[in-house]
Amino acid sequence: MSAPIIDEASRIAKTDSRREKATVKTNGEGTDGSARKTGCLYLVSVGPGRSEYICPQAKEAISRSDVIASYELYLTWVKPLLDKQKLITTPLTQERERAQISIDAARQGKKVSLLSSGDIGVYAMASLVFELMQEDDQFQVEVIPGITAATACASIAGAPLSHDFATLSLSDLLCPMSWIEERARAVGKADLCLALYNVQSEKRQEGVYKIIDILLKAGKNPQTLCAVVKNAYRPAQESYITTLSELRQKKFDMFTSIIVGNRFTRRKRNWIYTPRGYGDWQEAGPEPPQADAVWVFSGTSDGNEAALKIKASGRKVVVSVASDYGAGINKQTMTDAAVPVICGSLGEAKRKELLKQSSCKAVVDATHPYAQKISKQLSDICAELNIPYLRLEREASRLPAHAVIAADFAEAATRAMELGERIFLSTGSKELPTFLSAPSAANKQWFLRILPDPDLLERAVALGIPRSNICAMQGPFSQAINEALWRDWRIDCVVTKDSGSKGGLSEKIKATENLALPLIVVARPPAASPRNTHKSVPQLIEALNHLNL
Repeated sequence: MSAPIIDEASRIAKTDSRREKATVKTNGEGTDGSARKTGCLYLVSVGPGRSEYICPQAKEAISRSDVIASYELYLTWVKPLLDKQKLITTPLTQERERAQISIDAARQGKKVSLLSSGDIGVYAMASLVFELMQEDDQFQVEVIPGITAATACASIAGAPLSHDFATLSLSDLLCPMSWIEERARAVGKADLCLALYNVQSEKRQEGVYKIIDILLKAGKNPQTLCAVVKNAYRPAQESYITTLSELRQKKFDMFTSIIVGNRFTRRKRNWIYTPRGYGDWQEAGPEPPQADAVWVFSGTSDGNEAALKIKASGRKVVVSVASDYGAGINKQTMTDAAVPVICGSLGEAKRKELLKQSSCKAVVDATHPYAQKISKQLSDICAELNIPYLRLEREASRLPAHAVIAADFAEAATRAMELGERIFLSTGSKELPTFLSAPSAANKQWFLRILPDPDLLERAVALGIPRSNICAMQGPFSQAINEALWRDWRIDCVVTKDSGSKGGLSEKIKATENLALPLIVVARPPAASPRNTHKSVPQLIEALNHLNL
């Protein structure tokens, strides 16, 4: 087995010799009259940490070299290849110094091997060398590929990267954390498979959990299969399969990589794999996380409370949240309680399919009181599939005498423009077009408070609301905050919905009374199924008990 390698090494050595002679003959002398030296810099990948996974080309380069520059650990992996080479080591954090030493030696005409674990071109030394090289350097450069941490860990897990995938380093030493978060958000929205590098260090404990939350908020299914691999192909190797939501309960280190699958990733025995075909991507949605569960469609804090109470009663429960922002708010709470969360607007067909396939025991509609469309849709689906439908809707508020009750948002817009010039909207972003397209709306100044969701903010700006007129904050808000904001903006009319006391309506009422401001309240629409509507979580649990689920 060794003879061909020796022969090939001799051939390459002869080739190198001819190249050097040709270069000297062609180049002659430098501009200063001195002979130019033509060394060679091998950028050598040594893989995950076992000599049998180092390619022959890398071994040959090391054997031919005059100088070996490396982090000390990597030298133990290539020890049989070391003979009379000069060894240069620097600490793990001194990559720039190690690269510069290698370049300087190559400039002196030496054959130099610069070693890096994994693939030297992936999160490693190759790019640094090219950055430090000068345009007129004469030495040869050869990049020798190797097995990356991503592919090494993936092979231990099975075949999770058989589809489109991304890699993401969580180290913020060379890249701002804001960039890392933005890239994670893009990966989540595209539902790419993902290999996470530099997962957790002593100084970076919370970053990985923040990235997990971002992936979940961006749309990745909490039940997405993941592989956690530590010390891949090294003596202390460990690995296990888990889900994306369960990752939040785990601890990691710098020797750990995480492989996150996509919606198609499957498990077989102790492996996970991602099918090669793309399938029908648009139609493919999350699989039912568990059968025979009560599904809570949540758009309020009441819905989250209900899901936890149903879980505590010994029943299986699944939470479905339409918006990414809403998912981000309740994700941590639900994860801690081991409650699966499905996020994203599924569409009527997919929603019906999931409820049917999962043998749903009952549907709890805890969506917002003004979300008429989804409530009617859920009621109709349950009637068709013969699934018990229960509506959870908090009590409406007692409105004060000075409140003007509008039947709908169009009437609210008309009344607001009759009563004010600087109008504050606490009605959400969905109804903005109704207000801004009303006759004479352009003659008024509109102010808005919305959730701190970038998509909602950009939507409001696109509709014509100046950024200076937008407050993006998570409520509910105290009377004092309301008063301070309205004084600062010189508001002379407030428009809101009847969101109940938990939604902060009582605090808005008090603030408008204290400031003597007109208050317009959009009336709640009628319930989709009044006889199945419950005003509190205890009432809902009692109704579930009567169903004998």
